[in-house]
Amino acid sequence: MHRLIRWTLAAGAGVVLFAAAGAAAVYLLTQSHRERIYDIRPDPVAIPDGAEALARGEHVATIRGCRECHGADLGGRVFIDDPMVGRIIAPNLTRGAGGIRDFAVADLLRAIRHGVGPDGRSLLFMPSFEFWYLGDEDVGALIAWIRSLPPVDNDLGESSLALPIRAIYLFTEEMDLFAAELIDHTARRPPAPAPEVSVAYGRYLAWSCVGCHGRTLEGGPIPGRPPDWPPASDLTSKGPLAAWSEEQFVATIRSGTTPDGRALNSAYMPWHVFANMTDAELAALWRYLRTL
Repeated sequence: MHRLIRWTLAAGAGVVLFAAAGAAAVYLLTQSHRERIYDIRPDPVAIPDGAEALARGEHVATIRGCRECHGADLGGRVFIDDPMVGRIIAPNLTRGAGGIRDFAVADLLRAIRHGVGPDGRSLLFMPSFEFWYLGDEDVGALIAWIRSLPPVDNDLGESSLALPIRAIYLFTEEMDLFAAELIDHTARRPPAPAPEVSVAYGRYLAWSCVGCHGRTLEGGPIPGRPPDWPPASDLTSKGPLAAWSEEQFVATIRSGTTPDGRALNSAYMPWHVFANMTDAELAALWRYLRTL
């Protein structure tokens, strides 16, 4: 009996040690990704001034989801607080306490287009792979608006990553945990199309959809999201949009209710963000989706 007890205790200790070693390996591997330094020198962008430019910047921030994550006043908020993920902060982007007081224009460009912070490390859960495609005029107007915001005192501290999300990251392709890893920082950026009702401009706007719906917009499970999250809808001709008219598409985005009367859950599909698009922007987006 004593021998059995000793064997059981030894086996249990072995399991604990194995689990601890595995947890340490996961932490160290993911931490090496988090501590990687990126030497990014962003291409300069002209920063406009005047009311028209600021209005354009605010519009870009709204339809591209900046306010959805960082708050209506961009004062920052706790974006995720979950024991499986950790405590993820969408930082304060104003010049108040806890904000971006010392950020130069180059720092903002590096964060928006490359997903890299002033310290050279990758930002967490920042969809810079979507913003990399933003044209110079839109990025310049966005930065001008951000720098014009009244200061908000809101010091939220730093983000922290839980062990489960670190483990999931190691076995999930293209999970948007470390933003800088999803971008080819040396690629040539395609010129931004003219803001008109065209397939090209619709494709430009649709980059705000790829984070959830995938780069082909075919939908499916969203990488890195909890297993109880519903899959993203297929936005191609194989999905439900194939049976919709343009008028039904626009009405759905404006109201959050599909043609069959189903209410879109804004916790998963932020239709209220895209409802701020102009009629011309939604028409362009529809034209692009119809080509898929």
